[in-house]
Amino acid sequence: MIKYLFTVFTVLMLFLSCKKDEIPVTTYLAIKNFTIDHNSSNSIYPVGLQPNFEITVSEGTDIEKLKKAFVISGPNINNIQFAFNYASGDTTIVINAAEKLDPLSSYSIVISDSLVSKQGHSLQTPYYASFKTQIDSTDKFPRISDEALLTLIQKKTFTFFWDFGHPYSGMARERNNSGNLVTTGGTGFGIMSIIVGIENNFISRQEGLERITKIVSFLNDKVTRYHGAFPHWLDGNTGATIPFSTKDNGGDLVETSFLMEGMLCALEYFDKSTVDEMSLRQIITKLWEEVEWDWYTKNNSDVLYWHWSPDYNWELNHQIKGWNEALITYILGAASPTHPISPSTYQNGWASNGGIKNGRSYFNYPLPLGYDYGGPLFFEHYSFLGINPTALIDAYANYHLQTVNHSLINWQYCASNPKKFYGYSDTCWGLTASDTRTGYTAHSPTNDLGVITPTAALSSMPYTPEQSLKAARFFYYTLGDKIFKDMGFVDAFSLHYLWFADSFLSIDQGPIIVMIENYKTGLIWNYTMKNKDIKNGLEKLGFSY
Repeated sequence: MIKYLFTVFTVLMLFLSCKKDEIPVTTYLAIKNFTIDHNSSNSIYPVGLQPNFEITVSEGTDIEKLKKAFVISGPNINNIQFAFNYASGDTTIVINAAEKLDPLSSYSIVISDSLVSKQGHSLQTPYYASFKTQIDSTDKFPRISDEALLTLIQKKTFTFFWDFGHPYSGMARERNNSGNLVTTGGTGFGIMSIIVGIENNFISRQEGLERITKIVSFLNDKVTRYHGAFPHWLDGNTGATIPFSTKDNGGDLVETSFLMEGMLCALEYFDKSTVDEMSLRQIITKLWEEVEWDWYTKNNSDVLYWHWSPDYNWELNHQIKGWNEALITYILGAASPTHPISPSTYQNGWASNGGIKNGRSYFNYPLPLGYDYGGPLFFEHYSFLGINPTALIDAYANYHLQTVNHSLINWQYCASNPKKFYGYSDTCWGLTASDTRTGYTAHSPTNDLGVITPTAALSSMPYTPEQSLKAARFFYYTLGDKIFKDMGFVDAFSLHYLWFADSFLSIDQGPIIVMIENYKTGLIWNYTMKNKDIKNGLEKLGFSY
C-alpha cells in the first residue's frame, strides 16, 4: 500500500511539473488586420493620393501611443499631416492623410515594437508594409494648343542634337552619357532634325548649314570607311572606329543607310548656288557614291550583309532580311549610281521571295508584313523618316497600310493590356526598342516588359494622329516633369514598376522630331523623295510612290 501511494505521489508531481512548464511566459499585442484603402497591405498598387489606413489590434490601444509607433517614409512625407481616430472601440484605428501624397511614388510604413496596449502588452516584432501611389490626373503644365505642344516637343528634343552634339565632330552622341562616342545612324537622324530646326526657326539656315558641313567634313576627312560604309560607332574627336561588339569593328551597312538617308535629304534641302551650299553637296555626293553596296552582297550572294570587318571578314554573317528597320538599306543599295545592287537581291534577300509577308490580322487590323503583332514600332520609323510610305506600294505590301496598321496594333495591344500592367491605356501606349529597367531591349507585344517608350507613339504621328496626339497630351500634361525634361521625353518609363529612365538616345529622339514634322508639313519626306537617285532606286525595285 505504501509503495502504491508513493508511486501515485511521484506521478502527480511529475504531471504538475510538466503543466507548470507549459504556462505561457508572455502575452504579446498582435496586429490582426492592416488595410490601405480597404485592401490588404504590402505592395498594394496603386492607392489614392490621400490614402486611408485601418489597423485592427488584438487589444485596446491608446491612439497617442500608436501615433508615436506609426512611421511612414517616402517623398515629401514630412509635409503631410495624418488624422488618427477610433473606428470600432479601441481596437480599430483609422488613419487618414490630410493632404495628397506625391503621385507615382513608393512609401513604406513601420509600426514599431514600442507600441504598447492598454493591458501593457507590446508587439513582438515591428510590423512592415509598403505601397505605391497612383497617377495624379491633373495637368502638370498649362494647356496650350496641340500645334504649340508638338512644336514644343520638337524644340526640346532638338537640344539633344544641337546643344548636346559633339563639340568637335558635330555628330550625335549615342546617348546622353556617351562622352566622345558618337553614332552614325543617330547622326543621320540628327541631320534631318537640324533641317526641321531650321524650318521651325529654332536655328538659322546658316547655323544649320555650318553644323551639317562640320559633320560631313569630319566623316570625309577623319573617319575610316570599310568599302565606303561607316562603322556603327566612332570617336567624335579622332574619327577612330569604336567596336560595337568584338567582331563588329568595321562597316555597318544599316547604320550607313540611316546616315545616308539624312545626308541625301540635306543634299536636296541645301539647294542654293552659294559656295558653302555647293561645297556641302559635293562632299555628300562623294561620300554617297563611295559606298560599295554591291560589295556587301558577299560575292554576289543575292542578299545584303549587315557587317564587314577587316579583322573578322564576314564572320558575323548577319544577312539583312525583312521585315525590320532596314528597308532603306535596300532602297539606297538599288539607288546607288556607282555600286548598285540588283532587283533580285531585294526580291531574294530582303523579301525572301514573298516570305516577308504576314497576311494575318490582329485586333481586326490586317498586317501585310513581318512578325506576329508587327514587332517593335521602330520598324515603321527609321526607313520612313525620309521615304514617304503614304502612297508606297510594291509586290509585297501597301506601305501605308503596313505603317498605319502596325501602329494601330501596337496601340490596341497597350489599350487592351493583356498582362495587366498598371498605367497602360489608349492614351499611354507605345512599345519599341529602348532602355528598360535592366538594360536595353526591343519591346513589342510579344516582348512586353511593362515599359512604355515615348518615341513609339510620338514617331507614329503621321500614321495614327488621333492616338499619337492623345499619347502626347498624356505624356506631357499628366506625367509632366516625371518624363519631360530639358532634352525632351526620357527614353522610357514604367508606371507599373515606378521606373523612369534618365537616358536620352539619339535613335529614339531623332524620329520624334522628324516624324512630327512629317505629320505637320511633310518636310523631310518632300526633300528626301526629291532625290533622283532614290527615285531611281524605288523604280528599279518595282515600287510605285
